[in-house]
Amino acid sequence: MTGGIARGGAMLAGAAALVAGSALLLLVPQAIGPLQGLLALGLAGAAALAWPEGAMAAWLILVATTPEMWLSDMIGHHETIIALLKVTGLAIIGLAALRRGSRFDRYNPGFAFLVMFVGGFVHGLWPGLTPLASLRSLVGSAAPFAAGFMRAEARMRAAIIRCTIIGPAVTVAFGLLLHAAGLRAIYGVQLGAIRLQASSSPAFLGGFAMIAIYAGLVAFAGSGRRREWAWIGANFLILLASGARAPLALATFATLATLLSVEAPDFGMRARLGLLTTGGAAFGAVLLAGPALHFVRVIDLIHLGDAASLSNRNLIWPYFEAALARSPWLGWGVGAGKVIVPLHSPIGRFLGTNAAHDEYLRIACEGGVPGALLLFGLLGLWLFRGSAALPVGQRRLIRLVFLAFAVQSLTDNTLIATTSLTFFTWARAVFINPDEGSAPA
Repeated sequence: MTGGIARGGAMLAGAAALVAGSALLLLVPQAIGPLQGLLALGLAGAAALAWPEGAMAAWLILVATTPEMWLSDMIGHHETIIALLKVTGLAIIGLAALRRGSRFDRYNPGFAFLVMFVGGFVHGLWPGLTPLASLRSLVGSAAPFAAGFMRAEARMRAAIIRCTIIGPAVTVAFGLLLHAAGLRAIYGVQLGAIRLQASSSPAFLGGFAMIAIYAGLVAFAGSGRRREWAWIGANFLILLASGARAPLALATFATLATLLSVEAPDFGMRARLGLLTTGGAAFGAVLLAGPALHFVRVIDLIHLGDAASLSNRNLIWPYFEAALARSPWLGWGVGAGKVIVPLHSPIGRFLGTNAAHDEYLRIACEGGVPGALLLFGLLGLWLFRGSAALPVGQRRLIRLVFLAFAVQSLTDNTLIATTSLTFFTWARAVFINPDEGSAPA
């Protein structure tokens, strides 16, 4: 009954907007452009309110395709596209909370960014960081955790989990379409090795594939469905083809831990040995074919003895360490990590980025050491509170996944990249909070 009323209300609001727009167009013909934009937004909002699960699924798939890469290739405005992605997610979550109900997420890590935002103004912002830019960074930094404030029913959770798992495959399919249309190459070449990028970039595609593997493992631990291993295998192939080394190592570690120690329904020793044997055979085949596979980046780097290199990440760390040493207690404001090293500086041009590639260091620069401790402390509380009521296998596995996330944060931009939108929205879908009685789908 409630769903029918909401859909009816959305349709009525849409009809009213259409009538009002038609009347305005008759009076002011030159308003057709802005009116079309407002009408599109209104219809999209009405659809999201009526079908929040579908809106969330569409948004997660869009995030996985990484429009800040493929769309910015066509029209530019990289940062604007990222901002619109986050604002769209916030709007969908807000409409879902309006439709299904909201909740107070006591340990939401987004609160830490608010504290750091205030601390930055108390201390003074980093030169070049404006108050408006810091406010935008506050919204963008807290956005990945916004799903914590909505009540997620079974259908919503199922949609989030499934879209997280299939997202990389959809990205590859979309990348093939862009490649066929001559709009974007499906792969890039780095030091003679091919790296799959699809509609994204190799690093981002690898990040999304790693998260999809985590999601598949947790889904399997809860349901025992063997089909999850087909998706896990497909995402491993995408991850290997992307050449993203740290995500591949962490996903492999999580998979081995699942096979060796995580409990799952109807997952006995015979099944575990079968999967371990299959994986071992595949690894052995790769070793035997190694000389012919130098075009695969990970294999090529192993052959060169450079698999553990930091890809020059360590060159940018001294700049952030110096900034932290100048203000270890309050930091330089949320968003300072984007301006401590100018993008067009010599080191920025050499690396092609001005990001810290170390979230502990970046967060400490923005919020001081206390701000960093608060953020990662809230992350831990958020995890343990949300996972406490999960079945033992899922509980152990998602805590292991967050441990892998903590390790990856030493050398990657895990909190500011758009992959964080998928990762934390997926985690929210898995959690069972004390004020929620339903188990994840």
